Amino acid sequence: MKLDFTREEETFRDEVRNFLAENLSGDLRAYARRMTSVYSSKEIALEWQRILVRQGWAAPSWPAEYGGTGWSVAKRYIFDVEMARAGAPGLSPMGIGMCGPALIGHGSKAQKDYYLPRILSAEDYWCQGYSEPHAGSDLAALTMSAVDDGDAYVCNGSKIWTTHAHEANMMFCLVRTDTSGKPQQGITFILIDMTAPGVRVDPILMLSGEHIQNAVFFTDLRVPKANVIGKVNEGWTVAKYLLEFERGGSAYGPRLLARLRSLRRTASEEGLLDADLARKLSRAEADAQTLEAAELQMMSELAGGGTPGLKASMMKILGTQLSQHLTELALELAGAYAAPFQPHHTSPGGPVPGFEGLNTPLVGPESAVTASAKYLNDRAGSIYAGSNEIQRGILSKGQLGL
Repeated sequence: MKLDFTREEETFRDEVRNFLAENLSGDLRAYARRMTSVYSSKEIALEWQRILVRQGWAAPSWPAEYGGTGWSVAKRYIFDVEMARAGAPGLSPMGIGMCGPALIGHGSKAQKDYYLPRILSAEDYWCQGYSEPHAGSDLAALTMSAVDDGDAYVCNGSKIWTTHAHEANMMFCLVRTDTSGKPQQGITFILIDMTAPGVRVDPILMLSGEHIQNAVFFTDLRVPKANVIGKVNEGWTVAKYLLEFERGGSAYGPRLLARLRSLRRTASEEGLLDADLARKLSRAEADAQTLEAAELQMMSELAGGGTPGLKASMMKILGTQLSQHLTELALELAGAYAAPFQPHHTSPGGPVPGFEGLNTPLVGPESAVTASAKYLNDRAGSIYAGSNEIQRGILSKGQLGL
């Protein structure tokens, strides 16, 4: 296993730092500092995406022939680290990070030629149609039906916890096309036009007050068969691939360590870095560094042609648990100043009904304004992309043979 970076890779690190210094504006950095969700707003995400597209850096994991960077695994990791250190806002992962790889790996040439440029240009803004009210972590239990009707499938059913469905014009979706065999065998991966007749989107407000999630209902929706990605009834293969990379295909370590540095700096500046808090921060830092070391090990394996595999489940468990722990430390640091609910002074991932346009002054220090909202928002971290309980089951079966 090789963990050291080459001279060429260190030169690339300098290039990334120079680019971020020149192109990551003060407004974008300020927005990112006050984020309360793992998602940026659509407007900010697309503003930053346009800058990265001009540089040719918006899709680090894509092959160069499709508009990606063609970078090695090591360069992608360095890019992740430097983005975290610079405090860059995140892009929406649904298009570039999820639908794009699905198309590259399983789409037809016509589908790649049409959709991939539109993902980069943001002509298409995507959401993910996986979970249903009775099929979340047990995704194979999904029942949204797609019935063959000539040149189209007629879809009926619903999806839930659908991030940014109210802003997306396209959805990549799992539907049930066959009920005769095992649950995993009758699923098809299909692309849905969210503006088509038969689609209704209802808002779900987060504990933090943000409108990010939605319930989506489909009634006699006609979807062209040309929108099927991969083979009919074999969409589970595509779904497993995407879930593997959603859980463990990006680096938790750099972002966690950046958040820890910010917490330590705030505590020091405000005279609150007592022995007890210093000990908690140090323990969390040791955990984040351990996770980062595991990610570097996985990066070495990916460079040799491997996939995240079972490590994806481990990364997802550890990364989301540690992220939640950091929100608890931030809440402790904020103290009483975490109590005021003032989302109009934060950068939420979506609108907060009733608080748009307020101009009341900030209560407490800036460092505390996101503490409670981030704590509440991040409660979902151990549930999305397959709950951590499910991930432990995967590890127990796959790694321990239990």
